[in-house]
Amino acid sequence: MSWLQAILLAILQGVTELFPVSSLGHAVVVPDLLNWPVDERSEAFLPFLVVMHFGTAVALLLYFWRDWYDFTMAALFNQGVNPAAERRLLLRVVVATVPAVIVATVLEKHIRDLFAAPLIVSAFLVVNGVMLFAVERMKPATAHKAIGQMTWLDAAIIGCWQCLALIPGLSRSGATMAGGYLAGMNHEDSARFSFLTGTPIILAATVHELPKLMKMQKAAHAAAGHLTGAGVAPPIDLPLSLAAGGVAGVTAYLSIWGLMRWFKTHEVKGFDPFAFYCLAFGGIAVVINIVAP
Repeated sequence: MSWLQAILLAILQGVTELFPVSSLGHAVVVPDLLNWPVDERSEAFLPFLVVMHFGTAVALLLYFWRDWYDFTMAALFNQGVNPAAERRLLLRVVVATVPAVIVATVLEKHIRDLFAAPLIVSAFLVVNGVMLFAVERMKPATAHKAIGQMTWLDAAIIGCWQCLALIPGLSRSGATMAGGYLAGMNHEDSARFSFLTGTPIILAATVHELPKLMKMQKAAHAAAGHLTGAGVAPPIDLPLSLAAGGVAGVTAYLSIWGLMRWFKTHEVKGFDPFAFYCLAFGGIAVVINIVAP
């Protein structure tokens, strides 16, 4: 993978990670459609994606810094405007995070296998579009629940929705927003809770995968030292990955800003543009993969 390709992937990841259109799905499908020399079966590919996701997590922390500051002050010092309410929301975030952590740990190998199946991922992009379109029309018109009124059961159900995003092509933000929307929250509160639950998930994935990338970098350098002039290098190296993570972070911050304003002013059918995009892009990618595999 060249530096240009890595940076373009980082921009794509920063945009699609927070939009409900599946960044992982795009990271698998786009290189395949463009015939980029990206080895999606390589052990370095998922860590590379995770480093880009870390940039997204930093963007989330910066954008929602007030929420996390209030959580910390309430949990550790019982301080703030309403520390009891802040602790309550923090615990809901924890409850919604646990299911995805458990499922990801158990099914890690099977999830990795899907990264080498662009046709399957393209099909799941279509499924993601159907999900967003259907959820938009399933919520009762009179239902509305503020984020602070969320129950333990609501948080657990949203956590189960989040597990769907372990499949490349199904959006994490889209699934959790869908769960929050069906629980009675509006688009804006559903997006806020989705981003709050996404931060620890992304940080945990980074902690899990980054040591693997560093280990591969070290091994490649050792091999290069023994094979002088052989040009041995890791398929995706650490400096390139970190640069991509930075680009993804900047792009993600701008994406959060735009998306939150979109949902603030488009409560009616707010998911529809993303649903139509996934249906179109995923459908085209399916056809291309079938006709010219």
